[in-house]
Amino acid sequence: MAAAPLTVAYFSMEVCLEQALPTYSGGLGVLAGDTLRSAADLALPMVAVTLAHRCGYFTQHLGPDGRQTETTSEWDPSERLARVPHSVTVEIEGRPVVVNAWRYDVRGVGGHVVPVYLLDTRDDANGAYDRTLTDTLYGGDLRYRLCQEVVLGEGGAALLDALGVGADTGTQYHINEGHAALLTLHLLERQLGGRGAGEASVADVEAVARRTIFTTHTPVPAGHDKFPGDLARGVLGARAKLMDALSLWDHGQLNMTRLALRCSRYVNGVAMRHQQVSQEMFPEYRIESVTNGVHATTWTAEPFRKLFDKHIAEWRQDNLYLRYAVALPTDELREAHRVAKQTMLDEVARRTGQTLDPKAFTIGFARRSATYKRADLVFSDLDRLRRIAREAGPLQFVFAGKAHPRDEYGKALIRNVYEAARQLGNALRVVYVENYEMTLGHRLTSGVDLWLNNPLRPLEASGTSGMKAALNGVPSLSVLDGWWVEGCVEGATGWAIGRDDKALADPTTDVTTAYARSDAASLYDKLEQTIVPLYYGMPYKWAEVMRTAIAVNGSYFNTQRMVWQYLHNAYLPGAELAALQPAEA
Repeated sequence: MAAAPLTVAYFSMEVCLEQALPTYSGGLGVLAGDTLRSAADLALPMVAVTLAHRCGYFTQHLGPDGRQTETTSEWDPSERLARVPHSVTVEIEGRPVVVNAWRYDVRGVGGHVVPVYLLDTRDDANGAYDRTLTDTLYGGDLRYRLCQEVVLGEGGAALLDALGVGADTGTQYHINEGHAALLTLHLLERQLGGRGAGEASVADVEAVARRTIFTTHTPVPAGHDKFPGDLARGVLGARAKLMDALSLWDHGQLNMTRLALRCSRYVNGVAMRHQQVSQEMFPEYRIESVTNGVHATTWTAEPFRKLFDKHIAEWRQDNLYLRYAVALPTDELREAHRVAKQTMLDEVARRTGQTLDPKAFTIGFARRSATYKRADLVFSDLDRLRRIAREAGPLQFVFAGKAHPRDEYGKALIRNVYEAARQLGNALRVVYVENYEMTLGHRLTSGVDLWLNNPLRPLEASGTSGMKAALNGVPSLSVLDGWWVEGCVEGATGWAIGRDDKALADPTTDVTTAYARSDAASLYDKLEQTIVPLYYGMPYKWAEVMRTAIAVNGSYFNTQRMVWQYLHNAYLPGAELAALQPAEA
């Protein structure tokens, strides 16, 4: 019997489709959007499911002292998207909730389309509370989040059934982070075919697992959704009996990550190091690794696109051709960067009213403001920074990033950066650009001279901003965590932060404090002794580092390579079922 044609159903709570649609908060959504763009370029038979998020994530406002406030980013899908002529119903807390959908088409370079279905519960048939369930990304309390995840997982799977996608035996379901794990309950109910929950067996779970792939994205506990048993039973209703029959609870809780792990045949982390960390977190499951990437043509700045088109004509169709960037003329490379840098500085000036020096060494740091990302680490010793700027060469910093509205520690980090900027004054300029989003990210990653990333290891699962920088010849200075373990060739693609420190091995020492002290010292040493002198003293040697960053990292850390890996290792029918077996000791 011939195998059914492959279709990949990709589920993600957030997807960055374009700047005008506030349907994402940060890295996870940008990765999802880049994945779909590469899938369309490669003509992969894929459909995607997310939520409409009519009120967006939020628009960030920063006061004179860096105090963050938020407003909603409302948009009307009917003004931009086509209504899907199908509605489905899911049961939440014992009541029916109508789920509608809007369609957005991601079109590849060859014209292939990957449809994205944005689920929407604003329907007159629903009660006031249920009409809000698809409004706000990562908003509300635990009840709201769980109800929202029912809509995403079960509602999304039901919609694909109605569209004739889910019924296709060749459909592979890719759960991008645990938020959509409840789609497995829908698949289990369909697998039972009318049999009662009491008749469900391990064989039914295995049948669902043969069609399910799960990507976990974070070792940070807050990234793994858990719901109290009483709340979950109340929301799920009769489906809780299926959880009971198959022992899918996690110590009485609904743990979305563990539900996805149990019901998937292929599980992966998003970098080699993250796979190792995830395997330690979940030793009873086999965890693979597919390192993240970025969509090359989206994140390459226009002057670099022109440069690549001139010298590496095949790069758009096959990103691996960027390997040939080792032969780019350094004068042309330097000119492309000069243009990209000026474009970035113009954007910063437009948004902040602050003018930066195009000749000064410019360091960029832009990502979600979370404590483990340590946005203020570089300001641990302001006197040392002043000395570097005075003796090695002028420095300036551009920061951006949002803190979650309920993350007071993340908000405090932003205020710390503002306070450091105030204290540094004219010794070196520090600018924080509010409302970090796709366009600003594009400008910053392509226009700065050095990309800084200093998370508390091992909490960075992957990170993709440095990959975007590399495509534009911007080297990274980063902690050896996430993707940088694979991407760092010291002195060639960038530099590593961190060194051996006896304090880290001392069990009486607070690890967070010890790492902060050690990493800050390493960061300053690299800037003072190596990076800034190289930039100012040997500009053509610096250009060689830029070339190598493109050739080594740009050619590999892209979603074209990533999607091919998913296709061959996870999506194709007949992929190994070893993910359901205990990991070898």
